[in-house]
Amino acid sequence: MTEVYSSTVRAALWGEPVVWPKEQTERLLYMHAMQGTGPLVFPSVLEQEGLPDSVRQQMKAVCLHVMQTQAQLYRIQEQALRALDTAGIRAVLMKGAGLAALYPAPARRAWGDVDLFVGKKQYHPAAKVMRDTFPNALKFDEELDHYKHYNLIADGVSIEIHRVSIGLSHPRDVRRYARMEAQGLMNSDERLVIRGAEVRVPEPTFNALMVFLHSWEHMLTQGANIRQLCDLALLLHHYRARIDARRLKGYLRSLALTDVWQLYMWILVNCLGLPEEDAWFYTKDEGLARRAQSLTDALLQGRMSAPKESSPEKTPKNRFVRKWGTMQARLANAKRIAPFSPAYARHMTWAVLWSGAARLFAKDRHWE
Repeated sequence: MTEVYSSTVRAALWGEPVVWPKEQTERLLYMHAMQGTGPLVFPSVLEQEGLPDSVRQQMKAVCLHVMQTQAQLYRIQEQALRALDTAGIRAVLMKGAGLAALYPAPARRAWGDVDLFVGKKQYHPAAKVMRDTFPNALKFDEELDHYKHYNLIADGVSIEIHRVSIGLSHPRDVRRYARMEAQGLMNSDERLVIRGAEVRVPEPTFNALMVFLHSWEHMLTQGANIRQLCDLALLLHHYRARIDARRLKGYLRSLALTDVWQLYMWILVNCLGLPEEDAWFYTKDEGLARRAQSLTDALLQGRMSAPKESSPEKTPKNRFVRKWGTMQARLANAKRIAPFSPAYARHMTWAVLWSGAARLFAKDRHWE
């Protein structure tokens, strides 16, 4: 079944005819819903004859919902970018509409919020501009400096003002990534035309790293989906001639992510049909291929969700007991990753021990 599902995604991604086995419709509908790929595949399936009316209506409803949601998202995004520009704040659009523009049609890529990177220096001024621009929005009460982003919800649209683009736990990774972020995001002058307007987006080499890291971050925390891998495949294909392989290789090595990147490349080539020449550092190593296939199966079966840490109601009052419990949960997460990437699991373990020791003697934060 996983191969049948993958074949529908692969065909839609590269503009080929989608073969939709009607006897497996219910299972396929469920998998596309779980993996966020329905809007990508359904428009091609709707062109086929003999599709049951009930299924046709379900697919149309999904596609229509994405189109309606995007209309609202674009409106809020344009308003937010205009306000920040007027205030002299330099914002870079991450993910969302910038990735949707790489699809056969933007409406084939669902996205649910507006992610704008402004950096640490502009973080608080940008948050204020958003509150002034959307006075009736639902807001957080605080803009603490250890937050990844400030969030508010305007007319049902979540706007995230990012001080950093990715949250990393190892102190060394945080420092190294900050330098990469400054080069490829903070100082990017890359532009993309979206709905007739030029929008600043991440520089292509850094964007490849960031989109990959965003998916991996979800693998480690909330659970990733195939749509995120589709994003990476189209980005690598679209920007192939402009990606700096040497710099990308250095990024991955610095963050101990070379092995994980190669797992992703195997999945993109063998499951999603990305041409090998677009898949930087792709390898046919048999051991890596087995681990990549195992990761693919876990992803499609919904098993890539990290163990949940204790809820606030069950959190022990004793500070040391609480910190110990958190560290144990994070070590268990590293153990969960080990079958897919032993190298990165070791890196995670050191990060947990290092940051855990530092946090043990640090002041409690309101939220992390």
